[in-house]
Amino acid sequence: MRLWKLALPLYFLSMGIGVTAEPVYISSELNQANLQGSGKLTFFGFHIYDAALYRGSKNSSADFALDLRYQKSLSGAAIANRTTEEMKKIGVPGVQADAWGKELAGFMPNVEPGQNLTAVYNVKQGTTFMYDGKRIAQIQGADFAKAFFGIWLDQKTSIPKLREQLLGQGCQPPLLGESC
Repeated sequence: MRLWKLALPLYFLSMGIGVTAEPVYISSELNQANLQGSGKLTFFGFHIYDAALYRGSKNSSADFALDLRYQKSLSGAAIANRTTEEMKKIGVPGVQADAWGKELAGFMPNVEPGQNLTAVYNVKQGTTFMYDGKRIAQIQGADFAKAFFGIWLDQKTSIPKLREQLLGQGCQPPLLGESC
């Protein structure tokens, strides 16, 4: 009977059922992160990535993180290009989106299934990008952060179902305009 109690959690984990904690690096960046919501992006039936939105220790916290765990191999250039196009779709002027896209292309890594790209917004530091938990770049300014995170969280996003899943029962981060 005792062996059964030990084996049951392993069985559920092997089936993909279970609760996963936020990555340690997100908690350290946000000083005790709380998962607000999560979902997955599929494109023509292909599972591209799993996304999770984390907030600081208080729901009213201005700091937050978006973690993307990739399920497909993608080049850094493709990620930067898609980011640029999605910024334009939510209303970022083309010249500005292209400039930010070039900046992203300068550091965005190629990803393989199971790897994470994380963007953390801090009011004082701007947006910090992490690749599998290691800092790779930082872009200052609220304008960039609104455009970048707006891809997933703006009301004009091209992925409204994922937006709904990320926000869960909570509000958008204050940076994006909606407050609770």
